[in-house]
Amino acid sequence: MEGPSVEKVAVPEDEATTSPIPDRVIHSQMAEERPLEGRVAIITGGAGGIGAAIAAHLAGLGARVAISYATSATAATSLAATLNGVAIKADVTSAASVASLFDLAEQAFSRKAHILVCCAGTINADYTTVSETSERSFEELFEVNAKGAFLCCREGARRLDGEGGRGRIVVVTSSMVAQGKAGFGVYAAAKAAAEAVVGVVAKEVGGKGVTANCVAPGPTATEMLYKVRKTKEEVARVAGECPMGRVGRPGDVAEVVGFLVGDGARWVNGQVIRANGGIV
Repeated sequence: MEGPSVEKVAVPEDEATTSPIPDRVIHSQMAEERPLEGRVAIITGGAGGIGAAIAAHLAGLGARVAISYATSATAATSLAATLNGVAIKADVTSAASVASLFDLAEQAFSRKAHILVCCAGTINADYTTVSETSERSFEELFEVNAKGAFLCCREGARRLDGEGGRGRIVVVTSSMVAQGKAGFGVYAAAKAAAEAVVGVVAKEVGGKGVTANCVAPGPTATEMLYKVRKTKEEVARVAGECPMGRVGRPGDVAEVVGFLVGDGARWVNGQVIRANGGIV
């Protein structure tokens, strides 16, 4: 950090007025109903759960959505049809497949993507302790949750349209990174790696009109939760750990993502936003 000298900060022309409300805020209010109109969003893992909720929410805000899926073709195609978007099969662990995802999204909408939401992820259903975790399980968790996030962020950093400061990268990680609960060591480590990548990417793309952030959900009512918490009693116990008295809903997370990809979050960059009801 430089010395304690104070420098005069230039005021943008749109704020250098006697009005307490900048022009950009007034314009924003006029377009409040569909603030993402004209923008293209790519959502990986968008066929179900949190990813599907994000796709639906961003479409409702006016974005054209490209829903990436790995295996759930029927669900992805049906959702895309409902949202007037496109469904694109992609393997986030393959650099060539991620590049193709961007190519196909650009072809579908005849423009570059402005928004990338990385929601593809996997978890170990047995939530084994570190001492019991196999190398294969370690590799699978890092392959999707860490490498997949890296490849998508890398492609986004290269190709997102940041004109007007509207480029956005959001990676969905997990509040388990902060919780550090027994049985989730490798999963948390892989998500922590993704958060570390995003923190650096944020510094590298800021000058290109792109921000990069993470949203870290807590336990959320999706197939992934019920894959790990197999009984009603287990789910109830997890819900009881939250000050809000319930597990999250996919829409709870989607609305946070909707904020981060909008113009109101232009000054939010390199952050991890925990959307977990206060569980940590």
